[in-house]
Amino acid sequence: MFDLRTDDTIAAVSTPPGAGGIGIIRLSGPRARSIAAEIFVPQAGKRSAFPERRAVFGAIRDPGTGEVLDEGFLLFFRAPKSYTRQDVVEISLHGSPAVLDEAIRLAVRAGARLAHSGEFTLRAYWNGRIDILQAEAVDDLVRSVSLTQARMASRQLRGSLTGTIRNLRTEFIEVMADLEASIEFPDEKLDLSEGAVRGRLESIALRLERLVQSYDAGKALSEGLTLAIVGRANVGKSTLFNALLGESRAIVTPDAGTTRDYLCEKLRIGETVFQLVDMAGLGRPGTAVEKEGIRRGREQAAEADGILFLFDRSRPETAGDAALLHLFGQKKAILVFNKNDRPRKIRAGRLRRLAPDAPALDISALTGAGLAALRQLVHDVFAPPNPEAGDVILHLRQKTVLQEIALCVRAGLESLDRGSSTEFVAEELRLALPAVGRLLGEIRSDEVIENIFSRFCVGK
Repeated sequence: MFDLRTDDTIAAVSTPPGAGGIGIIRLSGPRARSIAAEIFVPQAGKRSAFPERRAVFGAIRDPGTGEVLDEGFLLFFRAPKSYTRQDVVEISLHGSPAVLDEAIRLAVRAGARLAHSGEFTLRAYWNGRIDILQAEAVDDLVRSVSLTQARMASRQLRGSLTGTIRNLRTEFIEVMADLEASIEFPDEKLDLSEGAVRGRLESIALRLERLVQSYDAGKALSEGLTLAIVGRANVGKSTLFNALLGESRAIVTPDAGTTRDYLCEKLRIGETVFQLVDMAGLGRPGTAVEKEGIRRGREQAAEADGILFLFDRSRPETAGDAALLHLFGQKKAILVFNKNDRPRKIRAGRLRRLAPDAPALDISALTGAGLAALRQLVHDVFAPPNPEAGDVILHLRQKTVLQEIALCVRAGLESLDRGSSTEFVAEELRLALPAVGRLLGEIRSDEVIENIFSRFCVGK
């Protein structure tokens, strides 16, 4: 479990692992300044003269031996005007892992504690500087793999999604207040139109459901879409895998069955990241190893977001080719006819009739002919629409809670449709308020907090 104390002082390296030009160590807590004063000596001025938000040049020094470890700059942020709303010190040194680790060791010896994953952002949330949606956006921004994802995360960090949810809650509470008033003061003949209530609830439900539906686009940007290359043995799956990646990642030989297990690599096309999967040829296994490879391949294909069906156009089609289309044809797919540098023998029309909604393309994975067109087609078919215009849900937790809220609103609408009394409608709506609190992190759950912040890097 996370240590949710905020009355001690934590320390961590806040720059990525490995050597670099600059490395930063960060301290946060009531003793951040005094601990820094023990290990950092300004070049000029008093030992603890750390003016707020002004860089001070000096040296990290072992207080026990007086040995200078490195020179650098110190920045002091006084609470509450800091990232965590506590006193925060950041010291920039040369980016040697040995130097940074020793600086942290000196800070711990002076009274700090090693920070847990995400504990600086956890303190920012715990101290009310950000809510849980903004905390998740911090990690999304750090891990963003495309400019689109970074922009979305930056907007959410600035509170765009929080504002949307709060506005929806305000509308929701206004509807509930009208309903409650009509219950409490039945003789006042309040002007409460059932049609107006229904219209407002329908609008809230539609906006909630639109957010839920945005999760597919958000998942594609944050995690990448899984795209499986499916075909019989020796149709050129590994050659295509390597060609799309631009490197020899998979072993390619003229022998059938070279790939015994699946390989997975990231492929970026435009602003979309795909998890490209090369797998064993699906057909009759010759050995126990091939059988296991085929089983794993079927699992990967079944779970994939999209399929590249690969066929050898230099050979006649077989029942095995048709069987693959029957097996996975319900998925979004592209039919790829490989080896167009050889004479055509396949009758592609029959296969296209089995997957009429899937676009088709002739290529040569070996020579590269048609690969640029295939990349564009992959993007056009599988990439989600540009989500930059509005809020997008990036996490399954957010989607699940939003679904719960939307179901409560829909239940209220169904109560209206059944002609239920105002009390029943209000009770259905009242059930949604705790879910809104959980979504924003106002109702705190240790399990949810641990799950969210354990994904962070230690220095953030």
